[in-house]
Amino acid sequence: MAIFYFLIFPGFIFTAVVGLLASWIDRKVTARVQWRKGPPLLQPLYDMMKLMGKETIVPKGSSRLTFLLSPLFALAAVTIVSTLLWRTIISPNTTFLGDLIVILYLLIIPPLAVIMGGFASRNPLASLGANREMKLILAYELPFVLVTFIPVIQAGMKIKLGEILIYQLNNGIAVGSLSGIIGFLVAILCMQAKLTLVPFDIPEAETEIMTGTYIEYSGVPLAIYKMTRAMMLFVLPIFLVILFMGGITFSGWHILWGILKYVLLLVIIILIRNTAPRVRIDQAMKFFWGPMTALAVLGIILAFLGL
Repeated sequence: MAIFYFLIFPGFIFTAVVGLLASWIDRKVTARVQWRKGPPLLQPLYDMMKLMGKETIVPKGSSRLTFLLSPLFALAAVTIVSTLLWRTIISPNTTFLGDLIVILYLLIIPPLAVIMGGFASRNPLASLGANREMKLILAYELPFVLVTFIPVIQAGMKIKLGEILIYQLNNGIAVGSLSGIIGFLVAILCMQAKLTLVPFDIPEAETEIMTGTYIEYSGVPLAIYKMTRAMMLFVLPIFLVILFMGGITFSGWHILWGILKYVLLLVIIILIRNTAPRVRIDQAMKFFWGPMTALAVLGIILAFLGL
């Protein structure tokens, strides 16, 4: 049964399918904004299949083992996170103590894997992209972790996702309070940076460093990285839905309302991506360490005050 949860539902296959669908929606809406027709529904799947059939080339002089294993670490981490999140949604009473901390830890593994792969390739542009990714992590992780404390404080200092979810179902969602609204807005911007989407696509910046960390990847490893990014486009919004919006309830019209919560976050991601210019890495660090961290601390103080 554990293998079924990890590989089928709510693990790899389920997350991959929904992630590819979310990726298609992102590309389709972006194309429409730019007055283009956009790709067909199955284009993300076709892209994965095409990459799977390409030759895997390992750069000369690179750290071969690290270069090839990094994408697998990223994929495994996001799959485990998805499994834990959906287990929480399906059965909140079966979660374990500290699962929130485990999820925060696992969510940092995909960008760390990208850094490892970039440096392992020994390509100057990939190393520059990895360096930017490292600085971006240092920028957004602080406010992101801080805002996760807001639902914890509201739920009576509970660090089990299931208990946080049950509390919101019984007492109202976190974004129904001032502290929750502030935390939710900060979390959305941190999520945009975690996804390395505009305006925080600094580590890959095609016009500057030609996809940066991914420049030496091809074939199956590149397909795994792209799959991981598509899955993150599904997993991160679901994480925020659980923390701030009461999760998804599988009963009647509540299922539709739960899906709309995710769609709302996806729309926000796409809108930000298509309306904001890319920022420099120093601007991103000042932004997250400055106003975002200040707002996160303010949200925590308001949560302690019951606001």
